[in-house]
Amino acid sequence: MARDTLTGSRIRERRVIVGMRQAELAREVGISASYLNLIEHNRRRIGGKLLVDIAQVLNVEASLLSEGAEAALIATLREAAADANASGQELDRIDEFAGRFPGWAALIADQHRRLQSLEHTAATLTDRLTHDPHLATSMHEMLTMVTAIRSTAGILADTKEIEPEWRNRFHRNINEDSQRLAESSQRLVAYLDGAGDAGASLTLPQEEVEAMLTANAFRFEALEAASDDGVRDFVEAQEALTSNASRDLASSALRQFRDDAQVMPVNALRAALGAGPLDPVALSRSFGASLPAVLRRLAVVSDEVMPMPFGLVMCDGSGTLMLRKPVEGFPVPRFSAACPKWPLFQALSRPMRPLHQRVTVTGRDARQFDCFAVTEAVGMIEVNVDPLYHSYMLIVPVDGPSAPGREVGSSCRVCPSLSCEGRREPSLLVDGI
Repeated sequence: MARDTLTGSRIRERRVIVGMRQAELAREVGISASYLNLIEHNRRRIGGKLLVDIAQVLNVEASLLSEGAEAALIATLREAAADANASGQELDRIDEFAGRFPGWAALIADQHRRLQSLEHTAATLTDRLTHDPHLATSMHEMLTMVTAIRSTAGILADTKEIEPEWRNRFHRNINEDSQRLAESSQRLVAYLDGAGDAGASLTLPQEEVEAMLTANAFRFEALEAASDDGVRDFVEAQEALTSNASRDLASSALRQFRDDAQVMPVNALRAALGAGPLDPVALSRSFGASLPAVLRRLAVVSDEVMPMPFGLVMCDGSGTLMLRKPVEGFPVPRFSAACPKWPLFQALSRPMRPLHQRVTVTGRDARQFDCFAVTEAVGMIEVNVDPLYHSYMLIVPVDGPSAPGREVGSSCRVCPSLSCEGRREPSLLVDGI
C-alpha cells in the first residue's frame, strides 16, 4: 500500500499513543466522530488545513502523518545532501543509508533542521537590528544623554573655580541625565529580552495589527456580513490592539477583507477555481472584482480552497511593506528593505498592469513560487495630481517540477546570492553559519 494512503492509520496510532479518544480528537478539530472514523480507516483522503489541525492537536509534524517517519527522514536527508552539494551517486543511496544506519540518519537530519533554524534566527535578528525604529530611537536617546553627561562632567573637571550655584546646577544635571539614562537602558534591555518572543509587547501599530491578523489566521467569517459598527466592536474587543492608531488600521483592514468576502464568497470562489491552473485575472472578470481584491481573497481563503496556503504582501508607493501574510519558504522581512527584485516592486512602475513571474528564493532551501503582482491607485483621481499607489503580490508555492525563475531573496543583509545587481549592502550569510 502506498505511503500516502496510510495517513489515517498513522493518525489512529498517534491518537492511541497520546491517550486521546476518537470523539475528543474529532471535537478538537471541528469534525464529526464518524468522519474521523472513516479517515482513520483510510476510507477518506485527508490533507490541507484539516491534516495540519489534527497534527497540532496530536503534537506531531503533519509530514509524519502524511508520509510516515521514514519518508520524512529520507526527504530531510535529500534536502541536507542537496545543500551540501553531494554527488548524484550519494543521493541515490540515501534510502539505503537511512535503512542501515537510522540513528546516524536521524542525527544528520536533526542537525540540518537546527542549521536551518539558526539561519532563520540570524535573519530575523539582523532584520530587527537593522530596521527596528524603536531600537534606533532608543539608541539615539541613550547616546544623546551620554554626550550630555560627558559634556557636563568635562566642564566640572576642567574648570578649577566654579561658583557654588553653577556647580550645584551641573551636579543636578548629571544626576537627572544619569537617571534618564538608567531608565532608558532598562527599557531597551526589556525590549530586547522580548524581541524573540512572539507574544512580546509590540510598539508599532502596524505590528499589533499584523499580530492580530496572524492570531486569527486572517479568517474572520463572523465579520463577513457585519456592519461597520460590528467591525469596530470586534476591533475594540481585541486586547492586542493597544492604541487608537492600531485599532483604526485594523478596522480598515477588516472592512476590506469583509468587502472582498461579500463579492467572492468562499463556496463560489472554490467552484470558480475548478481544477485548472490558477488565473486571478479570469477570477476578476468572473466576479466583477478588482484584481487586488482577488489577490487578497485568494490569500485569505487559500488554506480552505487550495492544496497549500498562499502568501501576500502589500506596499505603498515608497516601497514600505504595509501588510504581510508570510508563506513557508518565502521569508518576508519584518520591516522594510525587502529584495528590490520582488515583482511587488516591479509592479509599482507599471500601475494597473498585472505581472506574473516565477521566482526562486535564495538560500539552502531554494524553493520556487509563482508571484502575481498588481498596483492600484489609492483614493480619488484628480486633475494634475499624481495618484498614490498600493502594490499587492500573491505568493503561490510551486508544487511540481522546477522551471527557470528569477532569483530573489528576503533582504540584502541575509541574502547569500554572490552576484546581484540590486545588492545594497554585504550579506552576513554568504559563507553560511
